[in-house]
Amino acid sequence: MSFVFSQTREFEAANAKYAAKFTKGDLALPPARKVAVIACMDARLDPAKALGLEEGDAHVIRNAGGRAVDALRSLVISQQLLGTREIVLVHHTDCGMLTFSDEIIREKIRTDLGQDADHIAFLPFKDLEKSVLDDIRLLQAHPLILDVPITGYIYQVESGKISKVQRV
Repeated sequence: MSFVFSQTREFEAANAKYAAKFTKGDLALPPARKVAVIACMDARLDPAKALGLEEGDAHVIRNAGGRAVDALRSLVISQQLLGTREIVLVHHTDCGMLTFSDEIIREKIRTDLGQDADHIAFLPFKDLEKSVLDDIRLLQAHPLILDVPITGYIYQVESGKISKVQRV
């Protein structure tokens, strides 16, 4: 596989500027606000900016769709070893996870890569609000997750606003 263009030179130049002005090397290991945020990996969503977080404030765990089941390992470490005592979920409008099924992506992988991905649950969903509620319920019921406040939001990629998903 060959790449036409890599971003690494730009990243390295940007990092040199960032590191030259860096003053936060003494932040504590545990997050100051004792919160873990699970958010989608979508490039249009910056959880820190959307939620007013600074370095050191929170653990931000990102994956496709912001799915809780993919974040369990990180959440257990966050709670058990680093003291987080609140969980915030952030899913978003116009999410790519709304656009396919496991069958569609598995077939694409078979066609494009000649590989079998039947053992992977890609966790797409058809209902954005339901995906947030399902993830809240999963975390509330999971024996390795502490009984802490769990709040779910839907981030509007069109406006930058968040709206709280009310439990039913």
